[in-house]
Amino acid sequence: MKILIAEDDAVASQILQLTLERMGHEVVVTRTGTEAWETFDRAPVRVVVSDWMMPGIDGLEFCHRVRARPNTPYTYFILLTAVNTGAENYDLGTEAGIDDFLTKPLDAIAIRMRLRVADRILWFTGEVHQLKQLIPICAYCHKIHTAEDYWQRFETYIKQQTGSEFSHGVCPDCLEGEMAKLRCAR
Repeated sequence: MKILIAEDDAVASQILQLTLERMGHEVVVTRTGTEAWETFDRAPVRVVVSDWMMPGIDGLEFCHRVRARPNTPYTYFILLTAVNTGAENYDLGTEAGIDDFLTKPLDAIAIRMRLRVADRILWFTGEVHQLKQLIPICAYCHKIHTAEDYWQRFETYIKQQTGSEFSHGVCPDCLEGEMAKLRCAR
């Protein structure tokens, strides 16, 4: 798994990087929140491990930006915290979109556990994404069965979902078939 680290403490960053690499992960290291965001924005990753307090933007703002980035697959976001982080701060973190927290000093077993959870969550979000791509369509009339439990014309459904308009034409195969019907009707 490719993991982005955002940690301004060089020693903590190196320990985390080595730990993750020993676990078989590809690691991208950044030193500030701003650098982390720019790196993520150029090439999103599926897992972020970010310090809370960093130069530039902090971990919460970084998470806000990740969550607000359009057309981005779900990213599992782990926030590194100090030992004395209170419940109010955990509440702020989850409200910002943080998935999990790791307390410094970091422990390899705790990291491995969080990454197992991240792997499961990312797998499930992938499954949900695939299911959302399935469109239940009638094999006969081609109407779509909507989430509101009614059947809607294909063109109407696509227009509501995507804003696309249809221009109707006739493909060569259908034109030939219709012309054959007209010739037979004479």
